[in-house]
Amino acid sequence: MRIARFSIDGNVGYGVVEGDAATEGGPVLDIIKGIPYGDFERSGTKVPLDKVRLLSPVLPSKVVAIGRNYAEHAAELGNEVGDLPVAFLKPSTSVIGPGGAIEYPSFSSELHHEAELAVVIGRMCREVPRERVKDVILGYTCANDVTARDAQQREKQWARAKGFDTSCPLGPWIETELDPGDLGIMCTVNGEQRQLGRTGDMVRSIEDLIVHITEAMTLLPGDVVLTGTPAGVGPLNVGDEVAVTIEGIGTLTNKVIKRG
Repeated sequence: MRIARFSIDGNVGYGVVEGDAATEGGPVLDIIKGIPYGDFERSGTKVPLDKVRLLSPVLPSKVVAIGRNYAEHAAELGNEVGDLPVAFLKPSTSVIGPGGAIEYPSFSSELHHEAELAVVIGRMCREVPRERVKDVILGYTCANDVTARDAQQREKQWARAKGFDTSCPLGPWIETELDPGDLGIMCTVNGEQRQLGRTGDMVRSIEDLIVHITEAMTLLPGDVVLTGTPAGVGPLNVGDEVAVTIEGIGTLTNKVIKRG
């Protein structure tokens, strides 16, 4: 099931995406009553997908991201994979949706794309045992952990480099019925392939990551866990269109603009 968050005529809601581009009339949204955490009811009111504006599929209280979870990516930046996951936070104000603009931060001259599989949490959880991890996951979406690489290297702490406004595009929707074990991940910039990897190459599994994170903090419904990026990260410039495609989910596309 694909769950999207959308805006139409100034109203924001959630809906289940039915059909695709090959479907007669194109895909539609079956609007749901309430929010998609726990049981929900479809309203039966359907709207063509091209008549709404897709928003970030969730409004997380926090985004917990993992660095250096693909060995080749760690190596390309001259880093080693440590004994424990490298976790950091991106604030809620970093989140934008499909089609949203990535604003090039004024304090950086080296902005990079990082295509990632994002895990969307479906229920409040803390100290989750490995065998219960699947129970706390609502589904999966595409993410771009946009990074001011020069600031990351210069400042050592990653808060500004990875937490600036618009640095966390998410979307286009949440796929709830998906095996994330070995999915293809691709990033293109202006149609040119930059990154190509598979989730099966993660150093640590999603189960490992959720257990590790929830040892320290409570995750709330709608919170997001970014699982790391494969090799091939590279520069973004003002005017670029960057797209993250994940097998079984779809494509998240955003354009880079000058901040102002």
